[in-house]
Amino acid sequence: MNSYDVIIIGGGVSGLTASIYTSRAFLKTLNIAGFPAGGQLMWTTEVENFPGFPDGIMGPDLIENMRKQAIKFGTTFVDENVVSISGNPESGFIVKSEGNTEFTAKAIILSVGSSPKKLGAPGEDRLSARGVSYCAVCDGAFFKEKVVAVVGGGDSAMEEANYLSKYASQVHVLVRGTEDKMKASAIMIDKSKKNPKITFHFNTQIKEINGDKLVESITLIDNNNSESTLNLNGVFVAIGWKPNTDFLGDLVVKDELGYIKISNHTNTSVPGIFVAGDSADPRYRQAITAAGTGAMAAIDIERFLSH
Repeated sequence: MNSYDVIIIGGGVSGLTASIYTSRAFLKTLNIAGFPAGGQLMWTTEVENFPGFPDGIMGPDLIENMRKQAIKFGTTFVDENVVSISGNPESGFIVKSEGNTEFTAKAIILSVGSSPKKLGAPGEDRLSARGVSYCAVCDGAFFKEKVVAVVGGGDSAMEEANYLSKYASQVHVLVRGTEDKMKASAIMIDKSKKNPKITFHFNTQIKEINGDKLVESITLIDNNNSESTLNLNGVFVAIGWKPNTDFLGDLVVKDELGYIKISNHTNTSVPGIFVAGDSADPRYRQAITAAGTGAMAAIDIERFLSH
């Protein structure tokens, strides 16, 4: 059986940052990066808000650079998904991958991230990062003086719409139900309705996202099954996120949405298992905050092992 000091589960920004820190601290580190590896940045084009890159950097390039840096310090990588974790800090943890290989470690960092809930509309996956986005803060600046749509009726959708109005010339908010059934708070709805750049469309869903290389239009359908076409440049899906924690079962304590609960810095409910990144962060979901928690978890795990 392959034995390590630390196993880091997740090959995104938080997991790679943690790998750099633990390897540099001379801890024998395995990163089980998932398949496909790299996290959400692998589906992101240019990243403009990660410090140190004044001209921006492509998401996959940032991941590749971080991975090379981790390898430089000694991290071993396995690009598979994890199916189970068992054990305890006294006897060690056993991590089993999809390839039916078992690895052991004295401690674990969970950097498994979260995934946006998708519409399931034709064209969504094909045009992802080509006009379809799940993060206004990440991609809003690319749509200066463009027409965009936000899908969703909750507070996060209202926040996305108002944020996008700083850049876009027009923001269409597509709500599946009626106004009185919206999940957003009254104050957020009022703020959005008073924004001159925002137009609401109720009882409306996207049937298809159209475009060759970039988003060009969307086909809409209302509750009377009437179809219409809206020409635009971007579609921001804001119907929620789901942490990638189902495979953990009841190993660690999670909240009602599946996010891992943190106690005392980056500790989970199980001694020896730490968490970093979006799987414990329903609020920020930024590359830089994921990197920060990756460093924190690595420092915490180093201190845990030294004691």
